[in-house]
Amino acid sequence: MRQKFSTPKRVALAAVAAWILGASALQAAELEVKNPVPTTYTVVKGDTLWGIASRFLKDPWRWPDIWRMNRDAIRNPHRIYPGDVIALDRDASGQWQLSVRSSTVRLSPTVRIEALDTEAIPSIPPGDIEPYLSRPLITGPAGLADAPEIVAGRDDRVVRGGSDVVYVLGLDPKKGDRWHIYRPGRTLVSLDTGEVLGYEQRHVGSGKVERFADVSTLRITASSQEILIGDKLVPVPPEQIINFAPHAPAQPVDGRIIANGRDSVEVGPGWIVTLDKGARDNIDVGTVLAIYRAVPDILDPRPSSTPDVIEYPGYATLFLRPDPTFLKVPDERSGLLFVFRVFDRVSYALVVSATDPIHVGDYVRKP
Repeated sequence: MRQKFSTPKRVALAAVAAWILGASALQAAELEVKNPVPTTYTVVKGDTLWGIASRFLKDPWRWPDIWRMNRDAIRNPHRIYPGDVIALDRDASGQWQLSVRSSTVRLSPTVRIEALDTEAIPSIPPGDIEPYLSRPLITGPAGLADAPEIVAGRDDRVVRGGSDVVYVLGLDPKKGDRWHIYRPGRTLVSLDTGEVLGYEQRHVGSGKVERFADVSTLRITASSQEILIGDKLVPVPPEQIINFAPHAPAQPVDGRIIANGRDSVEVGPGWIVTLDKGARDNIDVGTVLAIYRAVPDILDPRPSSTPDVIEYPGYATLFLRPDPTFLKVPDERSGLLFVFRVFDRVSYALVVSATDPIHVGDYVRKP
């Protein structure tokens, strides 16, 4: 099982959410720090805000509730860099707070050297979710019926891959020259009701248009699978800065993991899973949910309190004993996940921690 996160690749992903700087005393009072707890920590390259908070808090996803930034020293509060010192102490009301002692070097009252934003510490490891920020696509039953379609290749080969040229019908020059390539994927179904929640379009590659015409020429720039005649195209959306402010859902959630990114039997930290809850269930980007696994009922080993029943049907003796008694075991918490892509009825989440393997069918609830 993979246990490491990928290295950040884009500046946009290093942007952290709008920090919750003014958390109430009630929120802070509910936080639990580790015992023993360090008083300071020096940030190193590769750290994440989540990881830093885990050194101080039992629930690191709640770092926005306890963080206090020196707004005079750091005007943009998400900028924390290697070399900065994170300190844990109490404020005037006795509540725990984290603060940053910046490593900025002052040269004069008006000039100073600061680290580049490209070196800023992200809130969570973004490398594994980078491909999912714009590529997951959930549609209705019609799928991408009206989308541009690959109708032929430059030669007679059945499959295509990176650097190959294909011919496409329906490309609109106004939508740009970079396109994602899709093929119908899984039908996402509720494990509880059997209801269809959406139709996943599987991303199989990307391409760049070399010539627009009635039949356009497109060169495949990347492929995760073979590219086939009949595959559909969707324009690459503009790159956006996604805010990753972790928070518990406002309402109770009782959902399930219905798929994972690689159809594996079990997954762990750093893997992507699909949930049967989405925007209509008040799930949004940054929602943190706890993962629970159902424990099978166990046979009660204690002697039955019901006496055996003995019957005499004529000449034979028949002994009837009570049915076995089973005990219900509460679901066990096995991990934590972070929602980063939301559709109407489903969402994608990153598993950020796990004490046991995570499986399709596991439950997700408000932590």
